[in-house]
Amino acid sequence: MASLFDSVPARRELIDRKIVAAEAEATVMAAKPEARREALVGVLKKALVAGRAVLKERIAETPRRGLELAQSNCFLLDQILRIAFDVTITRLWPTDNPTMAERLALVAVGGYGRGELAPFSDIDLMFLSPLKATAWVEQVVESLLYTLWDLGLKVGHSTRTVDEAMRMAKADLSVKTALLEARYLWGDAKLADEFALRFRREIVAGQARTFVAEKMAEREERHKRMGDSRYLVEPNIKEGKGGLRDLQTLFWIGKFVLDARDPAELVVKGLLSAAEHRQFVRALNHLWAIRFQLHTLAGRAEERLTFDLQREIAARLGYRGRPGVAPVERFMRHYFMTARTVGDLSGLFLAHLDEQTRGLSRLARLIRRPKRLNGFLVARGRIEAPSDDFFREDPVRLLELFQLADLQQVEIHPQTMRQANRDAVLINDRVRRDPRANALFLEVLTSPRRPETVLRWMNEAGVFGRFVPDFGRVVAKMQYDMYHHYTVDEHSIRAIGLLSRIEKGELADEHPLSTAIMKKIASRRVLYVAVLLHDIAKGRGGDHSILGADVAERLCPRLGLSPAETETVAWLVRWHLLMSATAFKRDLADYKTILDFADQVASLERLRLLLVLTVVDIRAVGPGVWNGWKAQLLTTLFESAEEVLRLGHVEKGRELRLAERRSRLEASAGLDPESFARHARRFFDSYWLAEPQDVLEANLRQMVEADAAGRALSIRLAPDPFRGTTLVTVYALDHPGLFYRIAGGISLAGANIIDARIHTTRDGMAIDNITIQDPLGGPFDEPAQLARVERAIEDALMGRVRLQDRLAQRPLPRRRQEAFRVEPQVFIDNQASNRLTVVEVNALDRPALLFALTYALYGLRIAIHSAHVATYGERAVDTFYLTDLTGDKITSAARLKTLERRLLEVAAAPAERRAADMAAAE
Repeated sequence: MASLFDSVPARRELIDRKIVAAEAEATVMAAKPEARREALVGVLKKALVAGRAVLKERIAETPRRGLELAQSNCFLLDQILRIAFDVTITRLWPTDNPTMAERLALVAVGGYGRGELAPFSDIDLMFLSPLKATAWVEQVVESLLYTLWDLGLKVGHSTRTVDEAMRMAKADLSVKTALLEARYLWGDAKLADEFALRFRREIVAGQARTFVAEKMAEREERHKRMGDSRYLVEPNIKEGKGGLRDLQTLFWIGKFVLDARDPAELVVKGLLSAAEHRQFVRALNHLWAIRFQLHTLAGRAEERLTFDLQREIAARLGYRGRPGVAPVERFMRHYFMTARTVGDLSGLFLAHLDEQTRGLSRLARLIRRPKRLNGFLVARGRIEAPSDDFFREDPVRLLELFQLADLQQVEIHPQTMRQANRDAVLINDRVRRDPRANALFLEVLTSPRRPETVLRWMNEAGVFGRFVPDFGRVVAKMQYDMYHHYTVDEHSIRAIGLLSRIEKGELADEHPLSTAIMKKIASRRVLYVAVLLHDIAKGRGGDHSILGADVAERLCPRLGLSPAETETVAWLVRWHLLMSATAFKRDLADYKTILDFADQVASLERLRLLLVLTVVDIRAVGPGVWNGWKAQLLTTLFESAEEVLRLGHVEKGRELRLAERRSRLEASAGLDPESFARHARRFFDSYWLAEPQDVLEANLRQMVEADAAGRALSIRLAPDPFRGTTLVTVYALDHPGLFYRIAGGISLAGANIIDARIHTTRDGMAIDNITIQDPLGGPFDEPAQLARVERAIEDALMGRVRLQDRLAQRPLPRRRQEAFRVEPQVFIDNQASNRLTVVEVNALDRPALLFALTYALYGLRIAIHSAHVATYGERAVDTFYLTDLTGDKITSAARLKTLERRLLEVAAAPAERRAADMAAAE
């Protein structure tokens, strides 16, 4: 199809087939018979290299012409294949008098058949023969494939008869889709025509509904597999929601159902309007431009737009920064808008298709007359506006549309969604102040049915951001880190969905405490509004918690909340990170931690609201972020703070807990009273308060067994599938540097420490309880893994390995992490604990960071009492509770300054090492 490449400029600059074919012919005929294929490869390789050099120049000069580049690449490969085919059948494997069976057609299928090809994509070919492959066909196909492989091309291929192709297409949807895009490339044209005719007659005819249903189911499954969101901050631009595959699915359906030969024919067939087709082509072009840059930068078939590539692609595509907005943010916002457009087009396309394929008669339409609801029309499970000026007559109807869709549990007609998007500009200050409009919005937000779905519709129509301009500022707003998986608006809407599911009891098994709390809170709308607003001020250049609280104070009265409710929402937004920061970065066994947290919270109602807000905030970050370990820490903090708020700040509760824990342990220990008393006397009070009952019991058994056997070192590993962790307990003679050696051994074994509680007995032994996870955030539970960790700790403690040398050989942070700069910071707080100095270190996460920090503390002659590790994507936050070697707080100004300087040096080490490596390479 020559017309396919009409948009490719200066095609002969890429390759002049006549000239290259003539050179190939001459070179091959001049070569010895056994060297002819090699001679052909030489000519084609030279032409391919020259063509790709031209294409590379075009990628640099016109990077935004993505579709043109994809077609140019395809054109280049077409000519190479045609020359290779001609020379192979005429000079390498000639046949003077071919039989009917010695016919062969070269057919492009899949994306290559569509005429679009990325730099590192496979070239999908079908060798079509009339009958079962003869020796000549097999020889030609084999020779062609070896030629293509020698050219360095990745070829997906099959050799089939027409009958076999029909049989495969009937049995497999992916084969059917690939053959739907079959394009005659070269060879026997009549054979290719026969295939095309039979495909329409035997595969397509009468199968439209089935094909559409199968492709829709396939799309849904693909979306789920890819994260089910258009707003992932590292999207897959090919397979992800709103990506190239969604546009291709629309074309496949149009081609299958109405024989549309190219996207322009979708307009002729009535599946897209002219304006929608222009949007289709713009979206397709933009996605192809990104895809070309992805492949070129990665040097492989990379489809995921990862952080380490985003900045460079933004620069290559010519994005410029604006005040407060970096080029990469503008680029990604444009991508998200394109993904949204793809979603809109999908809805409109399927609506047009539905109306065409239903083919209802005038009488049937009268019988199925839609019902009216507040002026809207409701038919076939969808609500729609009755006229083009419906929203202009009363802009409040833009809010009512979504409220009714939620109330009636119906979908919104895609055409009405587009109309709402067009008319969203009608929402002005008068509409925003309208009590009815605010009541409708609040009803959607706090709906007991499906608030997440309807809020997402409202957001995609542009109504949400117009009605709440502060929310509009975070629409498609990137969270440029490895921790958050979604844009700010998508994260907030997902958090609302999680809150709704918890309230309905759908997540009771995962969140029993939050589920129970939802039945006790005084104002559910306070919680829903707080969840919506908790990140609304991100990206404004200040503390988003403080700025967000200001937004809440302005917005809540407009939404109809009382002064008391407004105050609570503003407090929740201001302190929405308090509970997670306390639970994950502080020692919950230190009573001062609980008292300070309870003082800040000040009421049981706020405590309940804050817990649920914290849970949904963490869960909405993305898959894999929430785990049982975090659930346990938050539950412990909640219960401890609840006790303080109920009973007051009294130490009596502490004494009761100490007595209770000793008593419960004695009851389960199986020791005589004298032996248990001897065990209990070995520990300071902090040990009894720091450890849960199951750990106290496990420690006792381990210590008794080790003492009885006379072992100076005992290591126990206990996986906990519910918490997603493994507890490592080391019982050994206490000595300086014990913990850094344990940390080094654990790092060598490939594990990550997320918490460590370090205890010294009165008789000079140490019992350290260290919680670890594998690199994917799960427990170490395979026997080989457990043995490896135990062996590594033992080797480290026995001095069998030089930890510094072994760990120095470990790789630097992965490339994705290098896309970020985390400024090392050290915070020292002597007020957070009555007995200990608290030090928090923020740094770029890297292998063995905890070992490096603890080794530095050992060198400074400082004792570690507990360590708490939190990781937020590329950022690690390690918190230590410390004393000097006499057991006192570190109060000397000079020593604190030395401590801060040394830890900053360690935290910054990877960046310095990377700079040194780069300088050495130069």
